[in-house]
Amino acid sequence: MGRALLVLANETFRRKAIDWIMRAPVDTRVEFKGPKRTTPQNDRMWAMLTELSLQLAWHGQQLTPEDWKLVMLDALRREKHDQLRLVPNTDGTGFVPLGTSSSDLSKEEMTDLIEIIFAFGARHHVIWSEPKAKAAA
Repeated sequence: MGRALLVLANETFRRKAIDWIMRAPVDTRVEFKGPKRTTPQNDRMWAMLTELSLQLAWHGQQLTPEDWKLVMLDALRREKHDQLRLVPNTDGTGFVPLGTSSSDLSKEEMTDLIEIIFAFGARHHVIWSEPKAKAAA
C-alpha cells in the first residue's frame, strides 16, 4: 500500500479503516489526526494576520500577512514545546525554519493559533475590525 487518507466521517469509512489496518503489512505506519481546520477558522486567521500587517511594524519592518503567519506558527510551535528546526539555506547565507504548515492544522491547533494571534495583537494594541476575532469557529 502506498499512501491513503480516510476521513472517519461515518461508519462505512470507519469499517474501511479497520479493514485496511487488518490487511496492512507489518511496519505500515498509521497516523491519526484530529479534524482539519475549518474554512471560517482559516478566514479568521487571515483577517487577523492582515490586521497585524496593517497596524504593526515588527522590529522596524512591515510584515505581510504571510510573514506574520510564519511568526505566529513559530509562536504556536514554541507554546506546544515543539522542537525548533533550522537548516542552512541553499547558498549558505542564512537559515530556513522548518515547521508545520497552517493547512495541516487541526481544528484544535487552529483555535490555539487564533488565540495566540489574538493575545499577541492585544499586547500590541491591535484594533480588531471584527469584534469576535478571539472566538475560533
